[in-house]
Amino acid sequence: MPEITDAYMREMLARTKTYTAVLLTRTARRDAPDADRVVWEHGRRNFALRAEGKLAIVCPVTDGGALAGLGIFACSIEEARRIMDEDPAVRAGLFTYEVHPVRGFPGDSLPA
Repeated sequence: MPEITDAYMREMLARTKTYTAVLLTRTARRDAPDADRVVWEHGRRNFALRAEGKLAIVCPVTDGGALAGLGIFACSIEEARRIMDEDPAVRAGLFTYEVHPVRGFPGDSLPA
């Protein structure tokens, strides 16, 4: 493991930026017969939000549990709430969500 000095940590922490984490939770309605069609449109919207630069990271959760996904938004909590309130799967009652302020390092990404 590389050595990380206190000076390096202070320098790096000064570079962090505020983001908004969104945790998406399934509801009982997610199992409705027409739910997959709505979730498809939810996914299409996520692609559009990524293309706009508002949804920096999107991760569907695939273990079948209550947590359906998480996203990191490059916007304020208020804007993330507005975005999520308009989400087709949230509007249809298939998902609920929580928002949390987080800090991260600009330019971080998932490994290829």
